[in-house]
Amino acid sequence: MSEKKKKVSFSWAFKEYIWPRKGMLGLGLILILFQSAAGLVAPYSIRFLFDDIVPGKDMDGLWLLLTVVASSILIRSLTSFSLARLLSVQAQHMISQMRVQVQTKLLKLPIGFFDNHKSGALVSRVMTDVEGVRNLVGTGFVQLIGGTITSIASVYLLIQISPIMTVSVLVPILLFAVVMLKAFGYVRPIFRDRGKINAEVQGSLTETLGGVRVIKAFNAEEQESNNFAKGVDRLYQNVKKSLTATAIISSSSIFLIGLASTAIMGIGGYFMMEGSMSEGEFLSFTLLLGFMLAPIVQMGNIGSQLTEAMAGLDRTQELLDMKEEDDPEVRTEFLTDIKGDIVFNDVSFSYEESKEVLHNISFEAKPGSVTALVGTSGSGKSTIAGLVATFLNPESGKITIDSIDLAKVNLSSFRQNLAVVLQDDFLFEGTIRENVIFPRPEATETQVQEAIEGAYVSEFTDRFEDGLDTVIGERGVKLSGGQRQRISIARAILADPKIIILDEATSNLDTESESFIQKSLNLLMKDRTTFVIAHRLSTIRQADQILVIEEGKIAESGTHDELLASEGRYHELHTYQSRI
Repeated sequence: MSEKKKKVSFSWAFKEYIWPRKGMLGLGLILILFQSAAGLVAPYSIRFLFDDIVPGKDMDGLWLLLTVVASSILIRSLTSFSLARLLSVQAQHMISQMRVQVQTKLLKLPIGFFDNHKSGALVSRVMTDVEGVRNLVGTGFVQLIGGTITSIASVYLLIQISPIMTVSVLVPILLFAVVMLKAFGYVRPIFRDRGKINAEVQGSLTETLGGVRVIKAFNAEEQESNNFAKGVDRLYQNVKKSLTATAIISSSSIFLIGLASTAIMGIGGYFMMEGSMSEGEFLSFTLLLGFMLAPIVQMGNIGSQLTEAMAGLDRTQELLDMKEEDDPEVRTEFLTDIKGDIVFNDVSFSYEESKEVLHNISFEAKPGSVTALVGTSGSGKSTIAGLVATFLNPESGKITIDSIDLAKVNLSSFRQNLAVVLQDDFLFEGTIRENVIFPRPEATETQVQEAIEGAYVSEFTDRFEDGLDTVIGERGVKLSGGQRQRISIARAILADPKIIILDEATSNLDTESESFIQKSLNLLMKDRTTFVIAHRLSTIRQADQILVIEEGKIAESGTHDELLASEGRYHELHTYQSRI
């Protein structure tokens, strides 16, 4: 979906976020009306102090006036506290809900989406973009409404004192409103771009910190710092544009309100000199004018916040509208007790348009069989594995499981029968135990121990002071490659899948460990449909079928002995590796 075309309207945001919370916001509006009404008491009553009470030396009237003013101040303070407590807490609650909603949506998007977006940028969309919504359901929106009502009430009271002076004030204020609306229209796309730039900068920083070992190894600190500085400068240039717009609003308010104040001084001074206005009325008018102008100036700030909130909602809603990979309207078939018969029928695939990487692939992996994929780097082995795992979808042709089109199968029902062990598998920050039980948190201690023993993880955890509760650091950085690989295999054993994908699962192991792991893998693969991506051909001698993939096509297929006897491409690869 195009970022430029997608734009959230305020009416949509009102219906989606404000109206469902109408009860809470209505209570907030009532509180702010009480606050505003209480605020008008002091400036309006000042005329009675100067025109009636002081000249008449009315002590009872003075005490009554002080009691009313003090009560209004108490009401203002209580309503201010209640507003902050009610609306701010509700806004933060909504932000937390939206973060969960966006993160949940992210995890439902296809693998291709993550291949095209930096993880740091996505973190920004989850944590930062949704924050602006607090100005919709928090004090911002209610203050906008309350400020408008306060200004209208102030105008009514000002007219009661002097219609001419009121009109002289309203003219420059209307001009200010026009300037403010134009500025908001200009600044909204700037705020939207800021969210995008901020996400890119955060993404770059996250990537830099994640690859710090590579950066230091190649002495590239200065290069990365320069790249980050360029991103920060882009962010600065964007902020500078928005500051220009807000500065125009601020300076316009100062100039136009200054003109209004000057007009009031002139007209009010003239009226007092000719006796048509008392000093108390003039002072009351001046104070009420402040109560009328303060919300208008505040509306400028709130309007800027609401504009920023709408820009964040643009990006959030764009993400929420994306199509999920497990489309319930398309993937209607639910797998229950699967056998694991997987068939590729004339399957082609391309990552980019008109650049096919697989061409008319056809083969069958029978239930409980082992299919090995061999070939040079970039030949298409991992792409075939990705199609089996449903991380990718074929451009043409069909993949079936137990004669059911995989494109129509509910992904959750399929993947609960799937386990993947990658060459450089991902481990989560935490303990060894937490990583092993990841696919089955409810697993019993007996089941965990069987997986641990089966993958020979205990061989090294027994040497650790905390055993399985040893913290392994981000991505398992505190472990060797072989240790990480064994934890990944233990995780797959515990998952107890029907279909297994092994991407050179023993590549990071020494010879002794490899022999142990090969035994555990043989046990793991028994009666399960297994796909093995192999670079070392010695590991796939017992495969039921070996597919030699070259340039996206199946060049040869057969067993180890059959392919050696045919003296084709597999024979070449095997002979070459035997010499090394």
